[in-house]
Amino acid sequence: MLYLLLYPLRTEFSFLNVFKYITFRTFGAAMTSVLFCMLLGPAFISYMQKKQMKQVVRDDGPQSHLSKKGTPTMGGALILAGVAIPTLLWADLENQNVWIALGLTLAYGFIGFIDDYKKVIRKNPKGLAGRYKLLGQVFFGAIAAYFIFKDGAVTNELRFPFLKDFAIDLGVFFIPFAIIVIVGASNAVNLTDGLDGLAVGPTITTSVTFLILAYCAGHAGIANYLSIPHVPGAGELAIFLSTVAASCLGFLWYNTYPAQVFMGDVGALALGGALGVVAVITKNEILLALCGLIFVVEALSVMIQVVSFKTTGKRVFKMAPIHHHFELKGWPEPKVVVRFWILSILLAIATLSTLKLR
Repeated sequence: MLYLLLYPLRTEFSFLNVFKYITFRTFGAAMTSVLFCMLLGPAFISYMQKKQMKQVVRDDGPQSHLSKKGTPTMGGALILAGVAIPTLLWADLENQNVWIALGLTLAYGFIGFIDDYKKVIRKNPKGLAGRYKLLGQVFFGAIAAYFIFKDGAVTNELRFPFLKDFAIDLGVFFIPFAIIVIVGASNAVNLTDGLDGLAVGPTITTSVTFLILAYCAGHAGIANYLSIPHVPGAGELAIFLSTVAASCLGFLWYNTYPAQVFMGDVGALALGGALGVVAVITKNEILLALCGLIFVVEALSVMIQVVSFKTTGKRVFKMAPIHHHFELKGWPEPKVVVRFWILSILLAIATLSTLKLR
């Protein structure tokens, strides 16, 4: 909005020419997001407490989590506001990629809101039935995948980070592949959201990493130099991703141990979907698995646990997702969280290093 309103006035006010630069608007959006979440956080938490929007804690979970009962949840709504408003202010709203990413994020947030609403207000500990949640994710993921496919700016090829000239043309199978990536990322982040600040930390590092990747993909010169696919208009996603990272950073102020507010599915499903759809647009689906390996391992731990128990009657982990396994092994919650953050930072560095390994 600011870009469309102020940039055309650059001929009269030369200083407004800075709005041309994605880097300037990226920093502006990030500052807006982090201040938005940090300043409105106390009022939001107070409001959620008054409305009795309190976390439901599993009785079969680690005993240390019983003290979390009564902590306000659905804090993801604050994150989504911190993403949507600054994105609309600072991004080029004529860019389709921005609308696809933001629309998918808000749609997944809506699914998460329904799930949280059923748990918190309707007192249904199971929330939204899994099949309906998955159906909604697939539906909105399919819409996003269709518009990406229809746009034509994004190639249908599956690119491999370490192989410069090798790619697989997916053709029409690009759409189901994109759906799998988006839905998988959304659920993986949701499964990771089990400890104070655990999901937020890797989301920040992954968002910043993909901010750089999106900017590079959108710049023809840089993309050609790095031998990565050039995606026209992808650079504007750097602004969107800066709001994701910054709003998570502002939210972390209140979500770090001991948490004053929890994200809830309204935040976790949306943030995972945001990472997934950006990975598809920028042709970095495989790098998402590398950079977001924490999320992948969390999801795999659940699948392994379920398959093992159903086939052999035995559990591989003390409890799944795997962060609970480490808790039950005696690791304090902050130690689990910080070590996962450290691994996430290392994975982000490894991901960016692939830009020169082609």
